[in-house]
Amino acid sequence: MSLVTTVEQLEALYGVPGAASLVKELDHVIPEYAAFIEASPFVALATSGPEGLDCSPRGDLAGFVRIVDPKTVMMPDRRGNNRADSLRNIIRDPRVGLLFLVPGSGTTLRINGRAHITTDAELCASFKVDGKAARSVTVIDVDSVYFQCARAIVRSELWNPAKHVDPKSLPTPGTILEITSRKNIDGEAYDKEWPERAKKTMW
Repeated sequence: MSLVTTVEQLEALYGVPGAASLVKELDHVIPEYAAFIEASPFVALATSGPEGLDCSPRGDLAGFVRIVDPKTVMMPDRRGNNRADSLRNIIRDPRVGLLFLVPGSGTTLRINGRAHITTDAELCASFKVDGKAARSVTVIDVDSVYFQCARAIVRSELWNPAKHVDPKSLPTPGTILEITSRKNIDGEAYDKEWPERAKKTMW
């Protein structure tokens, strides 16, 4: 196995970035980048903490990440499994990375910055959906923002319906929980109850 262990080896293998790869990176959100944020219903949130790394999905109505000004964006936190891995990390290490996806578009948008968490009642209420306020709001100070070209989306055919996987071909959450809990959780019952439970905790 030939390992790449130095930056010099990496640059010899890949070369240096082209001008377009560098000029697209800014330290603030411009209107053209705002268009992707406002159209996105899904963000992958990357954080780092003492226990390690975390990359967590965040989904809501399109535009749920609010642009406050060119250097600040806010993201509501909704009901979930209460692990709060990302939030635990942010408290100890404010560095975050966000990757925005827009259904149908190959272009993705990335934001790197520093975050803090607030439970300000008025602010949480301003993110209300179906009468339910956000549990907390993550405020992100933007350090860099840039678009990612469409190669990964095109290669994966992510938005091609003909390539979509039938969920029935995959193990269900209940099946996985039954195995990982050594049958302390009834997988069939979990799957059966999930749709109704999801409706109650959607927002």
